[in-house]
Amino acid sequence: MKFVILDNIRSAHNVGSIFRTSDGAGVAKIFLVGVTPCPVDRFGRPQPEIVKTSLGAAGIVPWEQVGDADAVLLVRRLRSEGVTVAAVEQTANAVSLDDFQVPENVAYILGNEVDGVSDALIKESDQALEIPMAGEKESLNVSVAAGIVLFKKS
Repeated sequence: MKFVILDNIRSAHNVGSIFRTSDGAGVAKIFLVGVTPCPVDRFGRPQPEIVKTSLGAAGIVPWEQVGDADAVLLVRRLRSEGVTVAAVEQTANAVSLDDFQVPENVAYILGNEVDGVSDALIKESDQALEIPMAGEKESLNVSVAAGIVLFKKS
C-alpha cells in the first residue's frame, strides 16, 4: 500500500495535482497536515482549485486532515502498522531515490514548497529520500516530486 503525507503544502493547485497523481499511482490515502488545503472547506464546500487540478480525483482518493500537533503521532502510528515512512527531502543522510528499494507498504512525506518537510517529521521517518538532480536547480515542484516517487517501481 502507498500513502502520501502532505506536510503544510500551501498551494491548492499542488494539492489537486498530487491527488490526481495519487489516483493514478494507486495511493490508498492522503494525509493533509497543518495548513495543507483540503478538498472541501470547513463548511463542506468543494475547494475550486483542488477540484479543477485533481480532475475529480479529490473525490476518489481517501484523505484525512491532520493537525500539526498530531503529525508526529500519525507517522508513529503508520510505522507501528508496518509502513515504511520516507521523507522526500534533501538531508545529510538522504538516500538517492535511484537506490531506494520500494517496500510493500510505504508512506511518502512531501513538504512545504519553501521550507520542505519539517525537522520533526524527518526525525520520525525511517528514511530520507532525495531525487537526483542534473541541472543547477536543487529542487522540483512538490507535485512533480510526488509523481516521480509515487511511480518508482523498485
